[in-house]
Amino acid sequence: MRRGGAVEAEGAPRPLVMSDVAALAGVSHQTVSRVVNGHPNVAPQTRERVERAIAELGYRPNIAARALVTGSTRTLGLVTVKIDQYGPAQTMIGLENAARAAGYSVSVSILDDATAAAMRDAIDTFVAQRVDGIVALSTYDDAAEALRALDPPVPLVAVQVGGGEDRPAVGVDQETGARLATRHLLGLGHRTVHHVAGPADSQEARGRIDGWRSELRAAGAPVPEELLRGDWTASSGYLAGKALAARIHGGEDITAVLTANDQMALGLLAALHQCGLRIPEDVSVVGFDDLPEAPYFTPPLTTVRQDFAELGRRGVQLVLARMNGQDLHPEPVPTALLVRSSTGPARVRT
Repeated sequence: MRRGGAVEAEGAPRPLVMSDVAALAGVSHQTVSRVVNGHPNVAPQTRERVERAIAELGYRPNIAARALVTGSTRTLGLVTVKIDQYGPAQTMIGLENAARAAGYSVSVSILDDATAAAMRDAIDTFVAQRVDGIVALSTYDDAAEALRALDPPVPLVAVQVGGGEDRPAVGVDQETGARLATRHLLGLGHRTVHHVAGPADSQEARGRIDGWRSELRAAGAPVPEELLRGDWTASSGYLAGKALAARIHGGEDITAVLTANDQMALGLLAALHQCGLRIPEDVSVVGFDDLPEAPYFTPPLTTVRQDFAELGRRGVQLVLARMNGQDLHPEPVPTALLVRSSTGPARVRT
C-alpha cells in the first residue's frame, strides 16, 4: 500500500526510493535517475511515464544523494542586507521567483550589517551547503567592499551594488531614472529642481544624485545643494518637508522636488500639507520606486518605476551564466516615469 510518500509492507512504512518509481513506471532505476537529474537522453514518452509515477507516489528525490552524482544541489545562495525597505525586499522576491522559474531553490541569509566578517560567514555557510552559485544583494558601500575581498569556490554575483571588473553585477539604471524625473519637472516650467537624497553610503542614492545633477547641467538650470540626506524612511522625508516649507515661507523660490524614494516623498507630502503648501500648485513632488500605495497618496504620486521582477530575472540569469562558464554582462534594468497628480506647471512668480 502507498500512503503519504512511503511504501507500507507488513511492518513500519519506509521512505520511497527510485526503485519504487521504476517499478511503477516499468523502467530501470537508471532511467528514473536520468529523468530526476534532467538528463537529455530520455525519450519523451518514457520521461512522461516516469514523471507520472513520481507524481502518483509523491516521490521526492534525495537532494544530498543527487548532489553526489551530479555535483549540483540546484540551490542558489542569496545574501542580503537591510531588507526593511520596499526596494530591497521586492528585489529579493524577484530573485527568488526567477530562481524558482529556472528550477532552483534559494537559501537566504539576511545580514544586519554588511561587514566583511558577516559577509564571509554567510558565504562560507552557503559553500558548506554546496550551493551552485551565490547572489549578493545590497546597495551599500560596506557590502561592496566586503564582496571585493571574497573569492568563494562557486560563482558569486552582485545585484544593486557595483561589481567592477572582478565581480559581475546587475542593477537598475538609477541615473537615467533621476534624469527622467528632473527633465519632467523642468519641462513643466520649473526653474530648477531640488533633491531630497538617500543615505551617503548608498550607491543607489548616489546614482540618483548623479542623474539629477547631470540633467540640470544639461538643461543649463541652477544646481542647488541637496535639501537633506534622508535614510529612506517617511520620517526623514517629513523632516525634509518641514525644512523645505520653512525655506519657502522665508521667501525662497523652491517649486519642484525630487525625493530619492517614495517613502520619503510620503513624509515630505505630509509635512508640506501641514505647513499650508499645496501640491502641486505650490510645490511639485516626484518619488522613486513606485510603491503599490503611490497612486493612493494625497495627491497620487508621480514617481520613477523600478522593475524588480526583471532585476531578479537578470540577477539569476547572470549567476547561471557564470555557473556555465559564460562571460555575461547584462545591461542595467531600465526605469520608467509614471506621471500622476503630484506634479504640475510651475507657479507664476510675482
